[in-house]
Amino acid sequence: MEAARLHEYTDDMSEGLTIGEVDRPAVTGADDVIVEVEGAGWCQTDNHIIEGMWTEYVPQELPLTLGHENAGTVVETGEDVDIVSAGDPVICHPVQTCGTCRPCRLGETMHCENSAFNGLTHDGGFAEYLHTSERAVIPLPGGVEPIDIAPHADAGITAYHAAKKAVGKLNPGDHAVVIGVGGLGHIGLQCLNAMSAARITAVDLKESALNLADSYGADHLVNPTDDDVAAEIEGITDGTGAAQVLDFVGADVTTGYAPDITAGGGDHHIIGYGGHVHEPSQALVNGEFSFVGNIVGRYAELQELVALVEQGDVDLHTSRYDLGEINTVAEKLEHGEIDGRAVITP
Repeated sequence: MEAARLHEYTDDMSEGLTIGEVDRPAVTGADDVIVEVEGAGWCQTDNHIIEGMWTEYVPQELPLTLGHENAGTVVETGEDVDIVSAGDPVICHPVQTCGTCRPCRLGETMHCENSAFNGLTHDGGFAEYLHTSERAVIPLPGGVEPIDIAPHADAGITAYHAAKKAVGKLNPGDHAVVIGVGGLGHIGLQCLNAMSAARITAVDLKESALNLADSYGADHLVNPTDDDVAAEIEGITDGTGAAQVLDFVGADVTTGYAPDITAGGGDHHIIGYGGHVHEPSQALVNGEFSFVGNIVGRYAELQELVALVEQGDVDLHTSRYDLGEINTVAEKLEHGEIDGRAVITP
């Protein structure tokens, strides 16, 4: 089968991945599931993997097939699999977990001590077929097509995971800020809108992204090119600040907003990454706010997100590309030329 493989780390996205023939995965264990991939979302993390940014955090062996936002149709299962059968449409949580270590027993599946992460530590879905497990697949409800939902496997679940944390601390009348209305941010904004009564301000450098935020229910729009973000948030919140900030950019400049825009006792959630947190300890003490890290959500949270999709509360803004256009997609994302999420169709 054809697959898009990373053979060496590079900053040049124009030739990051190579299309080549590899063996089709086969069932080797009783709980294995083989999925014919219909849609695989492209993520900024894929660009970071190509750059080698993840090498100090997880073991990687090259060549590696990327792609961790996968959905498709089951074609083969191990003998013990009973929640899905051949022919079933599914979305695949990117992490295959053991189910028996302490984090798994506590429901913290993202911290499984024996995990395999498709597209990061193990071959992913930028290919015709994907090897995964029963614990990672979620059957799709009728009317939800795999190609339409694939990015929710990471972009959606990560945004939902952060939004769910924030919603638990948002009261009616509170303000929330979404920084970056891209592949994750446009989902996070919708989750906040569907699950809370907070007023939402969207911050982005692109007018097209702000227009998207407006269509998804943002109450206020701020473009840092034209306006001082801190001053705008101060005015919008009558000097109180935002109770919850969801930072889908995670650059030095956006984490730097925290002391000036986060309300006392509030949280600045970091979902995007690549930058740093540089704040004097006194700023945190004075404001009593917190920086909160967020990684991919739990299996159960992906189930909850699928329910929101089925109810029509969360929409995906996507564009589709063939497998052979994969480096073009990487370049476009690197230059901020993709609104919403790009989906590869192997």
